[in-house]
Amino acid sequence: MTKILIVTDAWHPQINGVVRSLDRTASELRQMGVEVDILTPLEFRTIPCPSYPEIRLSLTWPSRVRRRIEDSGARYIHIATEGPLGMLARKVALAAGRSYTTSYHTRFPEYVSARVPVPESWSYAMLRRFHNGGSGCMVATLSLEQDLAARGFTNLMRWSRGVDQTIFKPVDVMVYDLPRPIFVNVGRVAVEKNIKAFLDLDLPGSKVVVGGGPQLDSLRRAYPDVHFAGPRVGEDLVAHYAAADVFVFPSLTDTFGNVMLEALACGVPVAAYPVMGPLDVIGGSGAGVLDKDLGKAALAALEIDRAHCREVALRYTWRNSAQQFLDNVLAANGDLVRAAE
Repeated sequence: MTKILIVTDAWHPQINGVVRSLDRTASELRQMGVEVDILTPLEFRTIPCPSYPEIRLSLTWPSRVRRRIEDSGARYIHIATEGPLGMLARKVALAAGRSYTTSYHTRFPEYVSARVPVPESWSYAMLRRFHNGGSGCMVATLSLEQDLAARGFTNLMRWSRGVDQTIFKPVDVMVYDLPRPIFVNVGRVAVEKNIKAFLDLDLPGSKVVVGGGPQLDSLRRAYPDVHFAGPRVGEDLVAHYAAADVFVFPSLTDTFGNVMLEALACGVPVAAYPVMGPLDVIGGSGAGVLDKDLGKAALAALEIDRAHCREVALRYTWRNSAQQFLDNVLAANGDLVRAAE
C-alpha cells in the first residue's frame, strides 16, 4: 500500500486554508486506499508565534524528527510548510538522501514585510533554497507557478484545491438582521488579508466580517458600524455565507483563496482585486467581478446570477485535488508509471 507522511507546522486547532486543504486531502487519499500519516505540532511542546499567538511553533530536535519519520514507515515524504517542523524534516530527509516534495501555500515574504521591515528578497531567497532542495514543489495556480518560476523556483507542480459541495451549498437561513445588501468577508482577520480595504469601502447596506485573528479587536474598535461575527464553523458558517449578497475578497497576497470557492458553492458572487488567486479562481468565469476599484466590483457583483456561482464551484472537487496531489508525489519520486500499472 502507498504510504505518505505529510509534515506540517499548520494544523488544528488553527482555522485557515492550509489546514483545511491538508485535512481534506488526507481524508480523500485515505478513501482512495492511500495510507496517510501526518506529523504536526500536536506531537511536541510548542510556543506561540510572535505577533500571531494562534500559530504554535514546535520545539524539538532533528533526532526526534528523524525517529518519527523512520517509525512512520512511509515511502513518500511531503513537507507542507516552511516552519520549524518543515525545516527539520527537510534537514533529516537531505541527510538521509531521501526524496521529498513540498508545497507553497503562503506568500510569507509579503506577510513578513507587512509586519516587520525585512526585504522580500531575503525571504524569497530562504524559501527558494527550502523548496528547490526537494524533488517537486506544488503550487495551487498558474499565476503562482509563473511568479515563483520567475523568482528562480524549480520543479513546480500544479495542485489545485476543492470545496465540499455537500456542506457548502445555498441554504434558506437568515442569520443577519441587517440592512441589505449584505457584503461579507470570511477568513483570518489579520493585516495580510487587507480587510481594511473592504471596511473602508463606501457601500450601501451592511458589511460583515466572519472570522478571528490578531486584528479582530482593533478593527472592531475602529469600525463600530461593521458587524463582526467572529469565528463560525459547520452549518453556522454556511449560513453566514449563504445569507450574504456578495462575498468581498480584498486580499492581495493569497495564493489561492479557498473561501472564494466556499462562497461560490453557497451561491454567493465574489468581488475581488485582479490579482493572484482571484484571477485563477474567478477569472472569466462570470461568477464574480474583478476590478482595481473594489467598491465598483462589489456593486457590480450584485447583478450576478447565484445559480451560476454554484455551477462554477462544482468544477472544483477535493477528490480531483487529492488525485492531483498523489500523482505529483508519485511523479516526483519516479513512481507514477509503476502506480498506473
